[in-house]
Amino acid sequence: MADYVNHLLFGWYPYLCLTVFLLGSWVRFDREQYTWRSGSSQLLRRKQLMWGSNLFHVGILVIFLGHCVGLLTPIAIFDALGISHSFKQMLAIVVGGTAGLMCLVGIVLLTHRRLTDPRIRATSSFSDIAILLILFAQLLLGLSTIFVSLGHLDGHEMVKFMNWAQGVLTLQTDAWLNVSDVSPIFKLHLVLGMTIFLLFPFTRLVHIWSAPVWYFGRQGYQIVRSRKTLPAGE
Repeated sequence: MADYVNHLLFGWYPYLCLTVFLLGSWVRFDREQYTWRSGSSQLLRRKQLMWGSNLFHVGILVIFLGHCVGLLTPIAIFDALGISHSFKQMLAIVVGGTAGLMCLVGIVLLTHRRLTDPRIRATSSFSDIAILLILFAQLLLGLSTIFVSLGHLDGHEMVKFMNWAQGVLTLQTDAWLNVSDVSPIFKLHLVLGMTIFLLFPFTRLVHIWSAPVWYFGRQGYQIVRSRKTLPAGE
């Protein structure tokens, strides 16, 4: 029974989540472009929003990039660079823990602001509040895994997650075996993380796709106003 559940959650569920994540995002962009945004409430309690949003976004970006690099980089590359599993494990604990605490402070501010201000709650949809609480729970689970990771400083436990993630992306049918015996806290963290990808197209999280990163590469321009008076009728 345990093998069946592990196979279902870590063998089949990842593909369901990734499929809905990609196709759902594309369909929503194609058919519901007017909902392709993050609803703004910045005019209300702006200072708390500024602190909460900045701390949350900086922290979550560091965590996301760290997960991508840590899980998806082939082990052979780390070995070629002379980066040991134990060093990588400690780096993940220190950097991930710092970013996680930053993100925690931010999401506490955002959650408090959204749930305690009647005006902001009135402009919030069910999905706005639900995804915020899900992200809150996922962050708490992620920080909780640090205490388990401290008992595996050799880094070999992390290798299991790397083999699983890379196995899923390379369509290895037995990838789920890599995480079948890890701590339950890690399994909860993985399942909730995949569920966030599943819910992604149906929430305000889709605005991530529209992050204006292209601004950094565009050429500058200047708007010049003319004070020339035109004849009447022109």
